[in-house]
Amino acid sequence: MASFYHYSFSFLLFCSLLFPIFSPSIASTTSSRTKALVLPVTKDSATLQYLTHISQRTPLVPVKLTLDLGGQFLWVDCDQDYVSSTYKPAICDSAPCNLAQSKSCSESCFSDRPKPAVIITLAVSSLIIVLLKPAPLVSLAKTLSRFNPPMGLTSGMAGLGRTKIGLPSQFSSAFSFDRKFAICLSSSTTSNGVVFFGAGPYVLNPGIDVSRSLTYTRLFINPVSTAASYFEGEKSSEYFIGVKSIKINNKVVRFNTSLLNIDKNGNGGTKISTVNPYTVLETSIYKAVVGAFVKALAKVPRVAAVAPFGACFDSNHIDVTRVGPAVPSIDLVLQSEDVVWNIYGANSLVQVNENVSCLGFVDGGIEPVTSIVIGGHQLENNLLQFDIANNRLGFSSSLFFMRTTCSNFNFKSNSA
Repeated sequence: MASFYHYSFSFLLFCSLLFPIFSPSIASTTSSRTKALVLPVTKDSATLQYLTHISQRTPLVPVKLTLDLGGQFLWVDCDQDYVSSTYKPAICDSAPCNLAQSKSCSESCFSDRPKPAVIITLAVSSLIIVLLKPAPLVSLAKTLSRFNPPMGLTSGMAGLGRTKIGLPSQFSSAFSFDRKFAICLSSSTTSNGVVFFGAGPYVLNPGIDVSRSLTYTRLFINPVSTAASYFEGEKSSEYFIGVKSIKINNKVVRFNTSLLNIDKNGNGGTKISTVNPYTVLETSIYKAVVGAFVKALAKVPRVAAVAPFGACFDSNHIDVTRVGPAVPSIDLVLQSEDVVWNIYGANSLVQVNENVSCLGFVDGGIEPVTSIVIGGHQLENNLLQFDIANNRLGFSSSLFFMRTTCSNFNFKSNSA
């Protein structure tokens, strides 16, 4: 029987790359076994996407990638000037292709010119990654015609999703460290944030171990894929959490809370995204949240809305605190009243010009696939740990309370 294939984009030729790597700069000082890897991440001012750079192929070529938290794998456009002398194609029904669980296979990526390498040397930013003896099932060079579309002007996507060929699982398999990773996105376009692969500690200057201050909640698996393309029966590779209610100024926001549940068709619920610049809410939730926020901030003059936002304010009438503008917090209540993700002013408001700040939430329309998509602006200067093995999310809320930021990871001291 032919497999069912869902798609919402024009087909282009892309190739997925998985690879064995080792970072001597992050190796344990008490053991030769690597315990963690780090990846610098920058924010692009034009697209508001979070980008990283790698060097790959033979000879080495710098490649810019968009960070995709829920992306299924790392892929690059292998039809645009891709040349590598060490390229070897993976064969249909081989172990690497089976690991990818692809239900479609063809030899269309094979050609006379060299393309993705099975064994490569990789350099990440200022950290040099050196070649190891390849481990089983760690290398793959194959067109997989199921990918998330690009969200910026880059050569591909660095997928951190919960698949067997996502970067976290690949690194875990290659180095035998925990199947967990953490992201810490900087709000600055001139300094790096960081992704940690493996267990903590996650130490930011001045010597603050953020992993000691995390609150934990369950990660849920959506039984239906939320990717732009997927095979029928495929589960989502994205990360969902169980928001039970939303509070503003300690008051519950009233809306149909059944929208917070994932139904049998995979619709509803709350997921976390790095490719959405701002949090996206289903229309009725959006209207309720905006209404409650405006009411709580009634003493601050409203000004004309600035797209894509619906509620904007005269920022000259808003004081500033350690955690940003002095506005009511937006609280995502999770499994209990004691487990709350607090969104303070630095993450709730967006300064659109010198005199105007807007509530950084956008209307996602009626009947979107996912009711709440927590976007990049709300994640900035928060540390989030994704424990894939135990289906658990650890979150810090604003690091400003700890007098640090996601820009404060010292790459130089960890690259010796």
